[in-house]
Amino acid sequence: MTRVRGGTGGTSPPTGEPRDRPGAGRPRPGHLRRILANRVLLAVALPGLAYFLVFHYGALFGNVLAFQDYVPFLGVGGSRWVGLAHFERMFGDPAFWNAVRNTLFIAVLQLVFFFPAPLALALLLNSVVGDTLRRFVQSVVYLPHFLSWVIVVALFQQMLGGAGVVNGWLSTLGFSGVSIIGNPDAYGPLVVAQLVWKECGWATIIFLAALSQVDERQYEAAALDGAGWWRRLWHVTLPAIRPVVVLLLVLRLGEFLSIGFEQFFLQRQSVGPETGEVLETFVYFTGFANGDFGYAAAVGLFKGVIGVVLIYTANKVAHRLGEQGVYKA
Repeated sequence: MTRVRGGTGGTSPPTGEPRDRPGAGRPRPGHLRRILANRVLLAVALPGLAYFLVFHYGALFGNVLAFQDYVPFLGVGGSRWVGLAHFERMFGDPAFWNAVRNTLFIAVLQLVFFFPAPLALALLLNSVVGDTLRRFVQSVVYLPHFLSWVIVVALFQQMLGGAGVVNGWLSTLGFSGVSIIGNPDAYGPLVVAQLVWKECGWATIIFLAALSQVDERQYEAAALDGAGWWRRLWHVTLPAIRPVVVLLLVLRLGEFLSIGFEQFFLQRQSVGPETGEVLETFVYFTGFANGDFGYAAAVGLFKGVIGVVLIYTANKVAHRLGEQGVYKA
């Protein structure tokens, strides 16, 4: 005999199952249905996915060349295996260690001077009151990013070269010219200055996006407590964007030895390999110019392993500081 509730003649539903659940009894959409529902977004993402699969993950197969005396006409299957011979040669090669020293020197300069520059510029742009002026300044500082390194190097050559604008202006004032382009002592600061001028504005995008998420009520509360601009920056702004800063710093350390290729390739001859050779150009000239593909692959694999170790270590330090980093602990 069934129990009747509330005067109705229906039976009570099983315990724990809602009576009027929307869509109850209908099958859940499967993976294929979800793919079809998002087919437009997936189609837009396919070119980027193909790029990473081919040029990043697919290229990992090329690391096998580091253990072979690779000959292009014989291919991977026909080339002779040499084990760790390329790595033994690498650690005893003075040219390799010269490229490492130059790379580390420029990487440290980039980390010290270029990494904080977009943050400082973003803070300045965020403090601009007028939206029209802010958008104008943003458009101006973004433009150099879209110039190729060929144009950037040519511009610096016209400005700072021996017959450039600066030396011409100094000569009209009766001073002797300064040697910047082609001066090995000025090469490191020069390439960092070029990087700051070209990429600083574009790199502010992420910091500006992070600054836009800061709660304005925190600034108002700090101002009511008597905090000035500096105290609001130190106690409100920087703590709010600290996760983004830590994440970008971890990613930058992962690419610590990857400081670029085209910029240094274009200016290597002006100062000579002793000063202008970095790991990217060393791999290029060793592999493609000299045809020593196995040795070049070994140097590239060494650089990649160091990058993995750096990003893993930096991420662990971020976890110790209470930040998420690239992945959660």
